[in-house]
Amino acid sequence: MPTLAESYFARANDLLARARQTNAATLAALAPLIGRSIADGGVLHTFGSGHSEMIAREIIGRAGGLMPVTGLFDPGYGFSENIVGYGTRLAERHDHHYGLRRGETIIVISNSGKNASPIEVALYAKQKGLNVVGLTSLAVSSTAKTVHPDGKNLHAIADYTLDNLGVPGDAITEVTPGQFAGPTSTFVGCTLLNLLMLGVVEWLRDHNHPLPLVRSQNLPGGMEANIELSQKYRTRLSKLIG
Repeated sequence: MPTLAESYFARANDLLARARQTNAATLAALAPLIGRSIADGGVLHTFGSGHSEMIAREIIGRAGGLMPVTGLFDPGYGFSENIVGYGTRLAERHDHHYGLRRGETIIVISNSGKNASPIEVALYAKQKGLNVVGLTSLAVSSTAKTVHPDGKNLHAIADYTLDNLGVPGDAITEVTPGQFAGPTSTFVGCTLLNLLMLGVVEWLRDHNHPLPLVRSQNLPGGMEANIELSQKYRTRLSKLIG
C-alpha cells in the first residue's frame, strides 16, 4: 500500500500533466499578448490574496524570470479579502503608484474564484483596459457562491482563464475517511505561470526583441546586471531587484 506521500506524488503529477494539456491553448494565446506588451515597454501585473499571493510572487523578481513583472500586494495578507471595496482600494493604490495601463495584462489568482478582493481587482483592471487572466479552479469557481455583490465569480469576469484543475478543498489525499491533505493549487499554479513566462520569453526571442531576464544574484555580475536592467522599470515595479 503506498504511503500518503507516494499517493500524493502520483496524483499530483498526473494532475499537473493534465493541467498543462488543458491550458495549452490558453497559454499559447497569452504568450504573444504579453510578449507584445513587454516589447512595447509594458509590464505584467499579478495579484493573489492570502495563500494565492505565494503563486503571484513566484514570477516576481525571479532569477531566470522576466524583470517587468510586478505585483499588487495586500498588506493585510488576505484577512480582509471578503470586505467589499477592499480589493478596489488595493487596485487603486497600485494604479496610483505604478500604473495599470491599457493593453497590459494582469494575472489574478484565486483558487476558489469567489472572494471579493480578487474579483474587485479584476473588475478594476478591466475598467482600465487591461487583459485579465484568472488563475483558478474552475471546479470551485463555477460552483461556489461569490460574496461579491455583482454575483460573478472570477472565471466569469476574466478574459482568459487558467484552470489549475483543483478539487473543492484543494487537498487530494485522503488521510482518514472524509479528511484530506496534500493541496495542489500552489504546485500546479506556479508551474502554469512558469510555462507562461517561458512562452513569453520564446515569443520575444523569436521576434528579435531584447530578453529582460533576471539573473541570479549568486552568479558573477548578476546583481549589477539586475540593477542596471531594473532602471528601465523603476517607476513601474512594486518590488525591484537589488
